[in-house]
Amino acid sequence: MTEDKKTAASADAAAPAAKRRDRRKLAVVAGVVCAVVVVAGAGFWVWHEQPSFCNAICHAPQDPINATYDGEPGQAGLDKWGNPVDDMGDLMVVQHKQAGLTCLSCHEPTLGQQITEGLHWVSGDFEYPLDERSLTDLNHYLQKDDPESFCLNENCHNMTRDDLAQATSALGERNPHVTEVRHEQIECGECHKSHRQSVNACSRCHDDAPIPEGWLDAHQAAQLDASGFPY
Repeated sequence: MTEDKKTAASADAAAPAAKRRDRRKLAVVAGVVCAVVVVAGAGFWVWHEQPSFCNAICHAPQDPINATYDGEPGQAGLDKWGNPVDDMGDLMVVQHKQAGLTCLSCHEPTLGQQITEGLHWVSGDFEYPLDERSLTDLNHYLQKDDPESFCLNENCHNMTRDDLAQATSALGERNPHVTEVRHEQIECGECHKSHRQSVNACSRCHDDAPIPEGWLDAHQAAQLDASGFPY
């Protein structure tokens, strides 16, 4: 066999080995890329459930709301409009945080809502400070049969409105959970506020309505405004 033929034969024998090494390298690179994507995706999902995600981009309207989530029981702070709160533990957002809940435990994101809010932010077409939303407003994208299922559901407060009325029967005549023929039904959110102090809505008409500790009566709540809002 001539020298040229020997060289060619050696090259032919080495080619499959080189291809195998290249395939192994590609497999390793692909594995590393997949691992990075999985880890990054998992990290993004964890971040997605934290308050910091909400104001990472939409910081202008969202920062004061996120600050209420960071409040601690027994410490003074500010509500979402900049009004002083003697004990941040009185805010439902802090109480829910203490129970291990995050923003997405209540605010279930939908693609339509996220796209719409993103467009509002990019165009600057949003309220600042943000208007307060009712349960009906919050249910606009979720489209649940009953807006009050925002609170009364199997994952949160697993009871019906009637169950709630019975559980709070000690409130007597001024029980806002009881719906009477002569009285319109009061939504949960009319009394229970998350990012500011809760309000006994009954006190709008009834001076003898009991005001729980840490709550406001309707007249006090009406005095709240955004004059202390950190623009």
